[in-house]
Amino acid sequence: MIVHKVKVYPSKIHLPKKNQLAWKIAEIASDNAKLNKDAIDMVINRIIDNASVAIASLNRRPVISSREMALKHSRKNGATLFGVNNKLKFDCEWAAWSNGTAVRELDFHDTFLAADYSHPGDNIPPLISVAQQNKKSGLDLLKGIITAYEVQVNLVKGICLHKHKVDHIAHLGPSVAAGVGTMLKLNTETIYQAVQQALHTTISTRQSRKGEISSWKAYAPAHAGKLAIEAVDRVMRGEGAPSPIYEGEDSVIARILDGKKALYKVPLPKKNEIKKAILETYTKEYSAEYQSQALIDLAKKLKKKIKNLNLIKKIDIHTSHHTHYVIGTGANDPQKMDPNASRETLDHSIMYIFAVALEDGKWHHVKSYTKARAKRKSTIRIWRSIKTHEDKKWTKKYHDPNPKKKSFGAKVIVTLKNGKKISEQQDRADAHPYGSRPFKRQNYINKFLTLTENIVDKKERDRFLKTVQNLKKLKSGQLDRLNIQVKKSKLKRNLKKGIF
Repeated sequence: MIVHKVKVYPSKIHLPKKNQLAWKIAEIASDNAKLNKDAIDMVINRIIDNASVAIASLNRRPVISSREMALKHSRKNGATLFGVNNKLKFDCEWAAWSNGTAVRELDFHDTFLAADYSHPGDNIPPLISVAQQNKKSGLDLLKGIITAYEVQVNLVKGICLHKHKVDHIAHLGPSVAAGVGTMLKLNTETIYQAVQQALHTTISTRQSRKGEISSWKAYAPAHAGKLAIEAVDRVMRGEGAPSPIYEGEDSVIARILDGKKALYKVPLPKKNEIKKAILETYTKEYSAEYQSQALIDLAKKLKKKIKNLNLIKKIDIHTSHHTHYVIGTGANDPQKMDPNASRETLDHSIMYIFAVALEDGKWHHVKSYTKARAKRKSTIRIWRSIKTHEDKKWTKKYHDPNPKKKSFGAKVIVTLKNGKKISEQQDRADAHPYGSRPFKRQNYINKFLTLTENIVDKKERDRFLKTVQNLKKLKSGQLDRLNIQVKKSKLKRNLKKGIF
């Protein structure tokens, strides 16, 4: 692993390509590194994970709408759509759009947190769609996904976006472009240009995750994947990109991030070094923002200690900077305390999540977010008694470079009306790779079986699980088998007329 120093250069100073971050990304995307067995196994886990949450969201409004848009872009030898018959094919960028929205809608797939945030599983839908349309093999797809994870994870380690209220999809565009480049066996120059184009076109603000959070939260990564595919297509036709996109005088860093005096340190593997960053990522046991995972586990434990929740006077959550300011009271966002808030807002309110988990002693991806559930008086009382606080100890743990020490937990102090205090703390979610019961293959399969129950026929579920676990051996033209089909009658439609 090499740590690359990335800074801004004035236009009068020529920065050679080989010294640019986009070129270094392109180099690792175009190398011939051997594949790690554990990384291969984890790719399979994450494809299963993505399929689980995508199928569970098939009939949610944003997913229906994205599917309707994709249905207008049929292509004889294209890509498949989740839920739709495999005989029907569509332009890969629109398949990526629809499938990516389905994966992201429930906020229930994998995560990586460091200097910034990410859901690296967002790389998978665009890569699968391109692989299907281009008749790639399972091995090609594996290589592409492993590259995409490698790039996104290391960008997230090195460059903070949220400090400037830039949405984390700005790291997703380059990682998708790099992953597609690996999968299509493109040369370094082509990937370099595509990475730059993809970054340039995927800059947006974090308002998508604040205030009245809309369905765009689900669309945003799908849109980034679509734009990255289009960027690669343009570059393959000989087009270039704004350059240098990271280091230029009017670049992303200079004008949007830390400015002309910025210095970022981005780790990347050496040429031909085995790529294993996917093993540092982790998925969700619960359908809620990742920083709430350990706190849901904490709430379940505290419920066993507090016999009468009516006796609670206040709850203080001592946690990291990120948790406090993004999903806690430090966000200063009244929507996070509003019973009428959208589901998208509620799953970014640790106060709501903790209150419901404390009352129910469990979490459900649908039932925990219903309007009736949010408006329960007892819940509102607990909800509004909660305050979060930044504790530098937890912030330090959050940013620890050692994956075995890095944590996203908290200490919770419950004060009862009689003055008694009950406390509990936890470093990381139980399901985390270094938690008390880490997710293994069977956990991913169980999640799939739970979320697809009564939606997908048993025969189709068994077929998919057998296919995906044999991914490495799938030949050219066989990747359509990664799609999951449901009966047409089970797919809701949105017949409102759009442009397409």
